[in-house]
Amino acid sequence: MGVDPNAEIDHEGPVTPYRQLAEILRARIARGDWAEGRPIPSETRLVQEYGLARSTVRRAIALLAEQGVVWTVQGRGTYVGPPPDES
Repeated sequence: MGVDPNAEIDHEGPVTPYRQLAEILRARIARGDWAEGRPIPSETRLVQEYGLARSTVRRAIALLAEQGVVWTVQGRGTYVGPPPDES
């Protein structure tokens, strides 16, 4: 059973907020909120939307990037899917 894409962060729960956010973003991607190759909302927008510190949002995005769910271009944004071939 997956995470509800409309879930809110449970600051009192056993799962750290950055992992909760990563799972919510993964669920939103799976639902089709953002198509492959398209950007997800900015860190600033996610900070506002979920009421988290920027470092928490960055950690969630870094986790998704490690897992190949998103990729980031510094100064441009974070995009859904594996990074384009750099060759």
